[in-house]
Amino acid sequence: MPIVVTSVAFIVALLCAGVMGYAIQRGATCTVAAVDEVVTQRTFARLLSLVEAAVWVGGGLVVAESMHVLPAMPTGYAVSAWTVIGGALLGLGAYVNGACVFGAIARFGSGEWAYLLTPLGFYLGCLSVASVFGVATPHTLDAASPVLRASAWLVLPFAAFVCVRIVRGGLRDGETSLQQWHQAIAVRLWDPHAATTVIGVTFVVMLLLVGGWAYTEVLAELARGMTASIGARAILALALLAGAALGGWTAGRFRSTRIDAAQMVRCLAGGVLMGWGSLLLPGGNDGLILVGMPLAWPYAWLAFATMCTTIAIAQLATRALAAPLDKGMA
Repeated sequence: MPIVVTSVAFIVALLCAGVMGYAIQRGATCTVAAVDEVVTQRTFARLLSLVEAAVWVGGGLVVAESMHVLPAMPTGYAVSAWTVIGGALLGLGAYVNGACVFGAIARFGSGEWAYLLTPLGFYLGCLSVASVFGVATPHTLDAASPVLRASAWLVLPFAAFVCVRIVRGGLRDGETSLQQWHQAIAVRLWDPHAATTVIGVTFVVMLLLVGGWAYTEVLAELARGMTASIGARAILALALLAGAALGGWTAGRFRSTRIDAAQMVRCLAGGVLMGWGSLLLPGGNDGLILVGMPLAWPYAWLAFATMCTTIAIAQLATRALAAPLDKGMA
């Protein structure tokens, strides 16, 4: 649907985009960091928080469907070999880049200017994917999302999930007074779970107000010559970046860093790889987490699992290759 930039709905969506960028930066929500935590610390907190973002979005869509206010949802795609290839390219690109598309926003919000080249690389990847791979349009599924088909049965479980998350987030360690509860929320607001909750909720609000939106989706459509509401959506992307910068500044993380050639090449190359993977699937990891996975499309879950596995293999391989060098220098 066309987006009217002077409407109240767009202004609210603009604020939501800024809040989303703020949460991405403050919560350090990055698939690369999440997988690194699994590999190095054997803990799954960040990875589970990303999955939780999908749960929040899915729950929001269930509530919207039950109230008959849900707009048309993106279709699902059949699982194929391109699903695995695309997921692997997303993972490899994120590893080369040093951050996924979420993480690139957070790194920009910390003053790492080289990460402005990641969206450019992503656009170039989307622009060149047909000439490199020569693939046909992915096969779409005719059936509606199983989540939306079962929306009437899922409202109450989601309401219970929300209550549990609120209680667990605010009432810990004997904090029972209202003042202590507010203090607990203020301190814990930007742990990974809370940050991805904010991301999920703001994404649902934007979806209901202005339709499907993600900055990687904007870049992909621009590369394919689809310019509907591109100006309004570009403004939303700028609000996302502004929110990330504000998050970095208020957290004391904003440090303007010198751009070196090696980092520029990594960000550009990583963006290209992620752009290729995004169109082969289709969908970037933000689209997988915030659209495909909440709608319970199997291709999205398989692609995200492949992405995470590829990142883990790359990290382990790098450490294995670096170990003999470290011993030789010792």
